[in-house]
Amino acid sequence: MLDYDEEAERYDASRGGEPRAAAAAEAVLGLVPPGTRRLLDVGCGTGIVTRRLAAGRDGLRVTGVDRASAMARQAAARVPGAVVLADSRRLPFPTGRFGAVTSVWLLHLAPSEEDARAVVAECARVLVPGGVYVTTVDKAASHNVGSDIDAVLAARPPSPVRDTADLVERYATGHGLVPAGEARFPGRGQGRSPRRTIADLRRGWFVTLPPGDPLTEEFAARLARLPDQDRPRPDPVFALRAFRKPADPRPA
Repeated sequence: MLDYDEEAERYDASRGGEPRAAAAAEAVLGLVPPGTRRLLDVGCGTGIVTRRLAAGRDGLRVTGVDRASAMARQAAARVPGAVVLADSRRLPFPTGRFGAVTSVWLLHLAPSEEDARAVVAECARVLVPGGVYVTTVDKAASHNVGSDIDAVLAARPPSPVRDTADLVERYATGHGLVPAGEARFPGRGQGRSPRRTIADLRRGWFVTLPPGDPLTEEFAARLARLPDQDRPRPDPVFALRAFRKPADPRPA
């Protein structure tokens, strides 16, 4: 697992930067109901998407939260006064506070299924009745674009997946949310090249291939034999799912 405090400085450049953030924010906002006034971006990272969410719709007040202090500092520079340092499994906000909650590229990082479920539970808790939760699903699978790099990596030891669409729907419906839409967007500028993938291997990007392990170096050697070492393969395409918190049937 990467250390996201250490990753903060190079995080955006290594993951598509502003083009990817723009595509993500546009797709997310397409699933957020018109008239939403408060949005919470859970696991906001460096705030590169959070800032675009805030700028993408008039009258939308956006708050970001992240547990990595270096990430949160960068986010706070992008969205001043609107970033909180906290664990997404224990959000420091009252119940029914936000009209929308987002978690972009977060659930796949959960250490266990229980942790992923706890994140979704908290997102559901802080939603107002009628509010919408929007999250990415199938993050790892999104990177499989059928390239020669994918063919090499297909033989690596499998890792547990916490964010499949089916699992996330189960988490959400288990906490009273109902499906409310889907969307897809390109990970612009994030297509892998063999040389870049080797560098990612050696810094711990792939959970089941730790840096320095002989098996990691075996995969690095296989990747080094591929042609066009610096040519990016196709960009990934990410998937979003939206879930609505049913409106309170009681009279106001």
